[in-house]
Amino acid sequence: MSYYFNKTLKEKDFDKAVEQVTAELKKEGFGVLTEIDLKTTFKKRLDVDFKKYKILGACNPHFAHKALTIEDKIGVFLPCNIIVEAHDNGDIEVSAVDPIASMSTVENEDLGQMAFDVQKKMQAVIDGLE
Repeated sequence: MSYYFNKTLKEKDFDKAVEQVTAELKKEGFGVLTEIDLKTTFKKRLDVDFKKYKILGACNPHFAHKALTIEDKIGVFLPCNIIVEAHDNGDIEVSAVDPIASMSTVENEDLGQMAFDVQKKMQAVIDGLE
């Protein structure tokens, strides 16, 4: 079982790809709570050059609240992460966590349908990218 799903964007500017991912998340009821720029962080902290790579921490408050009322430690899996990374060939790859894969480690069947619903929304985000 794969723990993510992804899409490769051809001839896309990196920052425009991040903007598009954020817009697609918004359409599905998610906001971006965190944005981690690993290229900048690695350069600053390690003096290492790294490709453009951002981790977006996305949250849908409705699902987050519901999940936390079902399983109060589920916060260790929140927010849902999406990565945007630039490849040497100029492609931009966008990958999203598969909530079913991450929730499968939690032994609480009440989370199953919700994980499925969140998975559909995350897949819609990826499918909506051009």
